[in-house]
Amino acid sequence: MTGVQGRDWRPRYLQLAEELRAKIVSGELAPGTLMPSETELADTSGLSRTSVRNAIRQLREWGLVRAEQGRGTYVRAPRQRVRRRNTERYQWEKDRVLLDEDERLKTGATEHDTGLTVDDLKFHAEYSRVEADAEMAAALQVEPGTSLLRRVYWTSSRHENAPLTVSYSYLPYDLVAANPDLLDAGKEPWPGGTQHQLYTLGIELDRIDDEIRARPPSPDEAELLDIDPGVSVLTVRKTSADTTGRIVEVADVVMPGDRTELVYTHKLQRWKT
Repeated sequence: MTGVQGRDWRPRYLQLAEELRAKIVSGELAPGTLMPSETELADTSGLSRTSVRNAIRQLREWGLVRAEQGRGTYVRAPRQRVRRRNTERYQWEKDRVLLDEDERLKTGATEHDTGLTVDDLKFHAEYSRVEADAEMAAALQVEPGTSLLRRVYWTSSRHENAPLTVSYSYLPYDLVAANPDLLDAGKEPWPGGTQHQLYTLGIELDRIDDEIRARPPSPDEAELLDIDPGVSVLTVRKTSADTTGRIVEVADVVMPGDRTELVYTHKLQRWKT
């Protein structure tokens, strides 16, 4: 390894992290490779042990390496990435509602976001009946204490243990109960997803609002999503309204920040000439 150039404007630990990342991306440091020790990296780079630790921490935050207690730090195999184009995605989901069931069974939103197939995925769903707290009541525009159907979803690649995302969905219970099939988690994954489920109730969505935030994961989220220390999660609060303006679903989608991309395209009107 060549010495890190101190004249570079970037912090010296980041220069080292970038150099190591290039070796990982190129395959020079292959998945499963034991990384050089802190002492070796300090000797070859001319940096202090503290700077080397910061560089390794940066690699962990990028999702490129993982520390194993008592064994060292290893190069990670590439993680499955999720690329959500929400502007396009929601219309794609709405268009699928009117397809026949055979077509809806062929692919779903996760496949759309990852390029994986149905056979590549493992799906998990949990349903429960809860009362709306003040925050969720305000989001759904209902009274606190209103009965809600709470649905927790996660999907993972069959090649990885960690879910790609976790979604917490809330719908007014009395609204959903008009179709008893929608109260049964055993019916999941539902061909056509939530928009088709709402369609069975005679509901057409008019708009979906997304609010995006970044925050540290909770301990449960970090464990479930296999998030390394220092990596944030992205959260999308998705609020769906029908053609009368009624809020029919609020969902919080939690995504690992080191392997998720959110892509939005906004077509702009041209100036009048």
